[in-house]
Amino acid sequence: MWRVIGLNAYSAAENMAIDDAIAECVASGLSPPTIRFYRWLAPGAVSVGRFQNARDEIDVDACRRLGIDIVRRRTGGGAVFHSHDGEITYSVAAPERCFPSGIRESYRDICSYIIRGLSYLGIKADFRPINDVIVNGKKISGSAQTRRNGVILQHGTILYRLDRQTMFTVLKPSKLKLSDKPASSFEAGIASVKELTGASVEQLYDALLRGFTEGKEWRLGALTENELAFTKGMIWKYDSYEWNFSR
Repeated sequence: MWRVIGLNAYSAAENMAIDDAIAECVASGLSPPTIRFYRWLAPGAVSVGRFQNARDEIDVDACRRLGIDIVRRRTGGGAVFHSHDGEITYSVAAPERCFPSGIRESYRDICSYIIRGLSYLGIKADFRPINDVIVNGKKISGSAQTRRNGVILQHGTILYRLDRQTMFTVLKPSKLKLSDKPASSFEAGIASVKELTGASVEQLYDALLRGFTEGKEWRLGALTENELAFTKGMIWKYDSYEWNFSR
C-alpha cells in the first residue's frame, strides 16, 4: 500500500532532507512506498542539480538580496526556481521493482501520473523524453531521478504560474533554456496551469492527488518518527555551504 503525504510548505533544506529521509526509510523497510506533495516557503528557492556548479547556474547575490534559498539536490538535472505560490512539487520514493527497469521507462511511468492529473483539469499533456511533461509542445513539468539502495527517488515540479521577473533575476540568462532552445525562447517554451485553465492551486492539487493515486491502494499519512529524526540529522547537510557549493 502506498502512503501519500499531503501538501505542505518547507524550507529548501527541509524539503531535500525530507525526500532523503523518506527514500532511506523506504530502502530499509521502515516506510512504505511514498508519494509526497510540497511547496517551498516564501519567497521561494533555487535548487541545482547534483552535478552542477551553483555559481555558474544562478546569481547568488540576487538570491541573497531577495531572500531566495539555495539548495543542491540529491538528483541530477538543471537549476530550477521554485516559487512559493507558482508550483506544486512532488516526490515519489519506492523500491525499483515498482517501476520499469529502464530510466526512460520509469520516467514515463511516473510522469504519466502528472499527465493523468492534468487531464482532470482539461489539460491534454504528453511525455517528452527523458523527463518532461509538455502541453502543445511547451514544458509544464520537469523531473529528476536518482537510484540508491534499491529505491527510486524522483521529484519534480508542476508549474502553476510563472514568476518571470524573479526567475530571470536568479537564474543566469545564459543558462535558461528548454531542450536546445536559447534563453530568448525560454518564455515561449513553457506553459502553466493558471494560464491554461484559470484553475486554483487547490484544484491543481486535487487533480494531481487523483492522478498519482488512481489505481493504487493508498492512504494519507505523515512522516514517521524515524523519518523526522533522519530529516533533523540531514538538514545541516542541505543547509551547508560545503554541500550547496561543492562544485
